[in-house]
Amino acid sequence: MSRNIRILTVDDSPSMRALLRHSLTEQGFEVEQAEDGEIALSWLASNEVDLVITDINMPNLDGFGLIEELRASARHAERPILVLSTESSAEKKQRARNAGATGWIVKPFDAEKLAVAVRRVIH
Repeated sequence: MSRNIRILTVDDSPSMRALLRHSLTEQGFEVEQAEDGEIALSWLASNEVDLVITDINMPNLDGFGLIEELRASARHAERPILVLSTESSAEKKQRARNAGATGWIVKPFDAEKLAVAVRRVIH
C-alpha cells in the first residue's frame, strides 16, 4: 500500500483517545484525534481522512449528531464511519445506522478486531 490510512478518532475520554492512538498506530494507521463532534467537524472542514471512528456520548455534539452532519455534507457522504461505544442496545445501533454509520464496535475493543474492521470498511 503506497499511502497510510488516515483515521480521525472522536472521543471525549483522554484515556480512550490514547488507547485508540496506540492501537491504531501499532497497526500502521495514521491517527488524528478530536474531543467531540464539534471539534471533529471543525477539523474535517480543512483536513481529509479515510475513516472516522466516533464515540456516541460526548459533550457539545454527540456521535449521532456528528454522523448526521457528516452525511449531510457531500464531501463526507461516502466516508466510512465506525461507532466505538460502551453502548450496545439494538435501539442505539439502529439509530446510528439510520444516521449513516458504517459499523459499530463495542468498548472495550480488541485491537486486532478493530484493525480488521477498519480495513474492511476502507477497502
